[in-house]
Amino acid sequence: MLSKQVARKVLDACLETGADFSEIFFEDTYEHSSNMLSGKMETVSEKHLFGAGVRILKGLEEAYGYTSDVSEEALVKFARNLASSFSGERVAEVAPFEEKDARDAGIVKIVRPDSEVDESERVAYLREIEGYIKDYDPRIVQRIITFMGRTQNVDIFNNKGVCTHDLRNQTRIGLQVVAKEGDKSQSSHSTIGGQFDIDGYKNKDLKSFALDVCKSCIAMLTAPEMVGGVYPVIIHNGFGGVLFHEACGHSLEATSVAKNASVFSGKHGTKIASDIVTAIDDGTVYNEWGSLNVDDEGHPTQKNVLIKDGVLTSYMIDYANSRRMGMESTGNSRRESYRFSPTSRMTNTYIANGKSTLEEIIATTELGLFAKEMGGGSVNPVTGEFNFAVNEGYMVEHGKITHPVRGATLIGNGATALLNIDMVANNQSFGHGMCGSLSGFVHANVGEPTVRIQNMTVGGSGGKE
Repeated sequence: MLSKQVARKVLDACLETGADFSEIFFEDTYEHSSNMLSGKMETVSEKHLFGAGVRILKGLEEAYGYTSDVSEEALVKFARNLASSFSGERVAEVAPFEEKDARDAGIVKIVRPDSEVDESERVAYLREIEGYIKDYDPRIVQRIITFMGRTQNVDIFNNKGVCTHDLRNQTRIGLQVVAKEGDKSQSSHSTIGGQFDIDGYKNKDLKSFALDVCKSCIAMLTAPEMVGGVYPVIIHNGFGGVLFHEACGHSLEATSVAKNASVFSGKHGTKIASDIVTAIDDGTVYNEWGSLNVDDEGHPTQKNVLIKDGVLTSYMIDYANSRRMGMESTGNSRRESYRFSPTSRMTNTYIANGKSTLEEIIATTELGLFAKEMGGGSVNPVTGEFNFAVNEGYMVEHGKITHPVRGATLIGNGATALLNIDMVANNQSFGHGMCGSLSGFVHANVGEPTVRIQNMTVGGSGGKE
């Protein structure tokens, strides 16, 4: 990794032309993917990412660049070239380093990083899942199982004295099945994983994970099309939290808030949601997919209560945007790799448990949609307007789940949806994925208990001739 002596020289060179902050993000990352198609190993790929990103701040101005040549001579020359973006007298120095091993925080504990795992262990898990599903239903014509692993070693230095080392290890298994019957086809998928090593799967119920994907696929294969209209919508726990993540979470990141490009800019301390809604971003959940010992600026991650009983109490803030907003960093600075400048991003973002139960929510719904599994969507962070697909949906009639429906889409506005939540269950869980924004794609958890949103527009082509 990068030595402290070289780091000091690079940081010092960054400050020669009047900048007040300099930073180095150095990484050595190993990525691996193993792919099985209908019982046969198809591809195995590996990737090695190695280099350093250098950032310089002068007030609210930023210069950023990256290089894979990390020799002392090359890095110092690179820093001076980057510093030429500014002109002025030196105003800052490099403080003595306070060296820390971020793993001491104990938020992410890795015993066997994926870079040290033999391929046979990964294949064994793929074969285990294949064994559960290969004879599930003859209508399932294709099964794709993927094991993905990423081991990231990082060093973070800045002129304020930060000298932090960390080891991250994301691993997940993805499953996609395709079913056909006549001229109809259906695809269902899901993932399971976390910020842990391969032995974490010993504590996961892989059989239930695999069978649930197959069950969903067959249920949706022959389901009638959703009839569009305005309904109460019950969004299930886990990955159902993607709606909050996209429609509201991005609008609470300083990336947009600091530039007044968010529907929630200037709303700190005001009511933006139903009284029964408390929303949290917490990067400290042990070994969870979105957790980190420190963020990508070297700040400790923390539990941030974004909304408390319907009132906006906090944003997610990185160091550069903390300057714009006059507020402290919340440990939410993240980036895909050294090739990206960091900015504020979510970690494990979720709606907290309420006092109802899933059964009570279903029983008190006369006519509505139960969105058991959410899909992808789009959102405008300035207005909060969103459009989301429902991968697995069921009608609720007279307080009971009746039949599956396919092709449902949820259309609305994040701010309005928050205010229209009238029931929150006590079954909070997580679902995980990759989140894209200005600083690239990062691993992010979404979550919630089952919630009910009144008067939501649901799109669908059912009932049309």
